Amino acid sequence: MEKATFGAGCFWGVEAAFREIPGVMATMVGYSGGTTANPTYADVCSDATGHAEVVQVSYDPAQVSFEQLLDVFWKIHDPTTPNRQGADVGSQYRSVIFCHTPVQEAAARASQATLEKSGRFLQPIVTEIVSAAPFYKAEDYHQRYLEKRGQTKRHG
Repeated sequence: MEKATFGAGCFWGVEAAFREIPGVMATMVGYSGGTTANPTYADVCSDATGHAEVVQVSYDPAQVSFEQLLDVFWKIHDPTTPNRQGADVGSQYRSVIFCHTPVQEAAARASQATLEKSGRFLQPIVTEIVSAAPFYKAEDYHQRYLEKRGQTKRHG
């Protein structure tokens, strides 16, 4: 099992998208990239902690590659909007890839470069690609939020 951590807006829909991928064994929503230890949802929503809403993905690399996870990441959000996804505004909704290994970082940077050259987006990609930071699990009611409400597909 390997881990990957992505921020692409509200973590509810991001988690739902990754849970659909064969080879993804588990997901957990939480907060990463900030300065406050053990933040709560209210802390993160204050836009004062510096954390992003993220999904930590545990996956079997024999079934799904990190590059395939990156493909999903790029497709499920707009990586050109700083600190925003749709109606959700704030630094907690930023586009970010937290890399757990140098191999992941190299793959993320190559993937972003390829996407930038593709012309798919008219604006520059603002996705942060950084080393994995401490991950704090979100409150239980956020885990599998959409699934618990009978919505298995990403909203928005």
